[in-house]
Amino acid sequence: MSGLASVPSGGTSSDGTDAPDLGELLRRSSRGDQAAFAELYDATSARVYGLVLRVVRDPAQAQEVTQEVFLETWRTASRFDAARGSAISWLLTISHRKGVDRVRSAEAASRRDTSYHQTNHTVAHDTTAESAAAVIEGQRVRQAMADLTTAQRTAIELAYFGGYTHTEVATMLDLPVGTAKTRIRDGLIRLRDTMGVGHE
Repeated sequence: MSGLASVPSGGTSSDGTDAPDLGELLRRSSRGDQAAFAELYDATSARVYGLVLRVVRDPAQAQEVTQEVFLETWRTASRFDAARGSAISWLLTISHRKGVDRVRSAEAASRRDTSYHQTNHTVAHDTTAESAAAVIEGQRVRQAMADLTTAQRTAIELAYFGGYTHTEVATMLDLPVGTAKTRIRDGLIRLRDTMGVGHE
């Protein structure tokens, strides 16, 4: 994974040549075309690594997660649907999810390390209730997110879970800033409607 920073990010080309068609590379990869997958990797790995690094904040783990992203991409390339969003959006969605999974896994391990001490303390009932409520709310949010379009979900995940600004989201998804803001706004509206916020 050395030299990631020098790998072209895809979508644009600094030397003025046409950037590769990532959607076509994904389709060819889904048919077992290793050359197409190698080209996809070369075109997008720096971008994937950059996003994952922002999430996990550790270069070594970011390299491991980036490898996991491309392993999943190779195995699930047939699931890409150009009608639901761009190839880079699809790939960055996988990248963000993998990064978040790694952070959650690390947090769970940390909690296990301190679980012995926690078992020696009585947990107040209201704390337990609050934790349960948080879990339920989290499940509601995940279910609502699943109802969004891929484009909306990717934009919201980057903006609200990844901590990126609207301008950064627009840059990462190769969109005008106004379009990125619209996707985020429309996604939030759909989330609100799906979860019934303000309708009770």
